[in-house]
Amino acid sequence: MSHILALVENKQRGRRRLARLLVAGIALGTALLTLLPAAHADTAILNASYDVTRELFKDVNPAFAAEWKKTTGETVILNQSHGGSSKQARSVIDGLEASVVTMNQANDIDILADKGLVATDWPTRFPNRAAPFYSTMVYLVRKGNPKQIRGWEDLAKPGIKVIVPNPKTSGNGRYTYLAAWGSVIKSGGNDAQARSLVEKLFQNVPVLDGGGRGATTTFTQREIGDVLVTFENEVQLVRQEFGDNFEVVYPPFSILAESPVAVVDKVVNKLGNRKQATAYLQFLYSEAGQEIIARHYLRPRSETVAKKYAASFKPVKLFSVDEVFGGWKLAQKIHFDDGGEFDKIFQAKK
Repeated sequence: MSHILALVENKQRGRRRLARLLVAGIALGTALLTLLPAAHADTAILNASYDVTRELFKDVNPAFAAEWKKTTGETVILNQSHGGSSKQARSVIDGLEASVVTMNQANDIDILADKGLVATDWPTRFPNRAAPFYSTMVYLVRKGNPKQIRGWEDLAKPGIKVIVPNPKTSGNGRYTYLAAWGSVIKSGGNDAQARSLVEKLFQNVPVLDGGGRGATTTFTQREIGDVLVTFENEVQLVRQEFGDNFEVVYPPFSILAESPVAVVDKVVNKLGNRKQATAYLQFLYSEAGQEIIARHYLRPRSETVAKKYAASFKPVKLFSVDEVFGGWKLAQKIHFDDGGEFDKIFQAKK
């Protein structure tokens, strides 16, 4: 009987010892888990960009991630969101947690600054007014250019169907509107003449897509229109995909279309990824980043890279929004705010 009692007591002592070890192990594991997540968690960055930069950032993102991993040992995950530039700005205002924005006009970042999402001095935080590359507006016409479209005045001729996205939602559309208007001013005309040309141009627009990529689809795949007005890099990508079915036409005058970038302060402060987000935008200015930019037919800021890819970019007389319209804020107020010139022109079309 005593032998049996001894066995029971030994088992109970063993259970108590095992319980103590398990408790100690759990406590140690909890302590380690408290220390380790910061070292092992991957950092994620969402880039909210305009819709014709999808292919660009598909190449930029892995290049930056590899460079960051090599330099810091950290893994960074890059995600993309694309749409009309102004639609993207609205999405960020409405809660899209983008750590960075890469837009096609300063106005869309100014709106974010007005809402307290981006620093008011954002244009000074990176070189070249925070625009690491730029483009311009050119024409894509069907093979042989059957309508003989050469300049902005041709887009206003009766019977010409012009494909351009909505200036209310798309920076692409705004640049097209301002390029046409400014071409008259740069040629010695006045605002009344410029307005007349733009009014006739939009009378020739059969459908207003929400963004530049939608307009490209309308022209190339739905086969609507005689001419697509879009960014220089977009027409080159179309030619690569569709071969000799289309031709590129450069107007005598066009607009400087700068693509500004900014860190979304409110988001990076919340997510704790300011360092990575800032480095991501700085990478666009690096020689490696500028090479990728030039390969996608966007005009680089680096003189070395620009010289290397000079054959890809035809010389064109460019004017800026500041030069002709007094800056983006004034252009927005006069032309694109509700009740502005574009609304009046479009309502007259109806």
